[in-house]
Parts: sequence; structure tokens; C-alpha cells
Amino acid sequence: MVKKAALVVLTLALVVSWGVLPAMAYNCPVQIKQAEELLKKAEAQAKTPETKALLDEAKKLLGEAKGQHGEAKGKKDHADAVRKAKTAQALAEEIAALATP
Repeated sequence: MVKKAALVVLTLALVVSWGVLPAMAYNCPVQIKQAEELLKKAEAQAKTPETKALLDEAKKLLGEAKGQHGEAKGKKDHADAVRKAKTAQALAEEIAALATP
């Protein structure tokens, strides 16, 4: 009885992890989409040379993230794409902060 219950719990854990782990590992599209949305807002706010330079850097990183995700061969490539997309998000947030009087 205990072995059967343990087997059921183990089976459920495996089924859940198979659904969750790939979603965590390949989070690139979500991060890229969020970066795109933040950059759209930042474009309207980037008026100074400083914020325009940040916007250019963020766009460059976003392009690299998209390319790296498209050509990813493993977890490291996906992790790099996520890191670049999140850095682009941070730069967009910095533009918003600098644009606020």
C-alpha cells in the first residue's frame, strides 16, 4: 500500500515537472515580448541624448536576444537570451526613470 502511494506521488511529480521545467527553461519568448513592450513605451520617452543612447543599447540587446533564442542549441543559449532580454527591460525602465521630472 505504501509502495503504491509512493509510486503514485512519484508519477504525479514527474508529470508536473515535465510540464513546468520546459516552461522555465525556455522562458525567452515571454521575456522578449515584455522587453518589446517596455521599449515601445521607452521610445516615446527617450528625448535626451543620454536616453536615446540607452534606447539604442536596449534595442541592440533585444535583437541579440531574439537571434540567440532563434538559434539556441541548449539551455546556455536560452539563458543568455533571457539575460539579454531582461537587460533590455532594465534599460527601458531606466529610460522611464530618467524621463520622469
